[in-house]
Amino acid sequence: MNTHTIDTSTPAIPADDYDTTVFFTDPDAIATVTNTTAPDAVALPSPDASTAELLAAAQEAGRRAVPAPFAETALVARPLLRRVGLPVPEGPLSYAIAPDLTIRYAHPAASGVGSAGCFGEDDTLLVSGTLRRVPWARAADAVVVLAAAPSGPVLFTLTPDQAALTPGGNLAEEPRDDLHLAALRIPASHVRRISPELLDEARLRAALARSALIAGAATRCVELTVAHTTARTQFGRPLSRFQAVKQEEARLIEEAALVRAAVQAAAAPLDTGSSAAHFAVAAAKTQASASAAEIARIAHQLHGAIGITQLNPLHLATTRLWSWRDEDGDETYWARRLARPLTAAGLWPALTTEP
Repeated sequence: MNTHTIDTSTPAIPADDYDTTVFFTDPDAIATVTNTTAPDAVALPSPDASTAELLAAAQEAGRRAVPAPFAETALVARPLLRRVGLPVPEGPLSYAIAPDLTIRYAHPAASGVGSAGCFGEDDTLLVSGTLRRVPWARAADAVVVLAAAPSGPVLFTLTPDQAALTPGGNLAEEPRDDLHLAALRIPASHVRRISPELLDEARLRAALARSALIAGAATRCVELTVAHTTARTQFGRPLSRFQAVKQEEARLIEEAALVRAAVQAAAAPLDTGSSAAHFAVAAAKTQASASAAEIARIAHQLHGAIGITQLNPLHLATTRLWSWRDEDGDETYWARRLARPLTAAGLWPALTTEP
């Protein structure tokens, strides 16, 4: 078993200080750390792993706060590349769903309809615009981009060094970088025309990946909180013996269990391409985002002031919960997507139709 050591000198660990390559170059690599607040690695599942197995691994990555685009690679980028028949790089990958890019065909075809570049002799593209807040762009070997071309939705790949990168990050200091493209030429071999259904699947995959990470971080909050209230004493007895603390711990465990159950329920529909996938994923992300704030609140309340310090590992979970809650659609966005087909197809007719 190979071992990779992350040696840190400060309790607060910026994402840039990690070697993200190690998590992918060797499937048996396990990262060990010399600083107890640093996360460790999770092995990337095999290419033929089921969605349920990928979600389980992503939850573990969320629980350990793995500093790499684990879920982005395993649950979003690699499956999409395999679906469209593009080569799948071995290293870490990221993705961007960018309907606002300006795309023209590099080899315009003669046409009396539309402006020059609306039709192409082949699928070579000229792409301009900005891919905003791309997860782990600076650490990715390639970024899978889904966008709208004149002929319809397309999927293509690019490498971060092809764009001007503006570093950014979320509250947990995970990279969220902007990639600026100026008439970037994407060869036809890197482009695939896709259906609107695959574009929607990409959104579902991204939301479910984020939900799985939230489920893992929620589990970590439960572990740390239960350990703290068991070890910490007040008035001669552990905090966990106080009724008010017991009630809050029960609520914390309940919220974390709700998120895990919602994520697990979405695995089978997405794996089989079932029509229920949209409902299951929307429910999972709605629940995950809605529970994230409550889980973080309870965990910090029961930890007290020590929970907000950089020396305490709780912040590795809660700052991610606050960040992931909004990424790939917050609870309001997904609740609306969850409710719209239900109200249009079933609820309103049921309320307005006489028996």
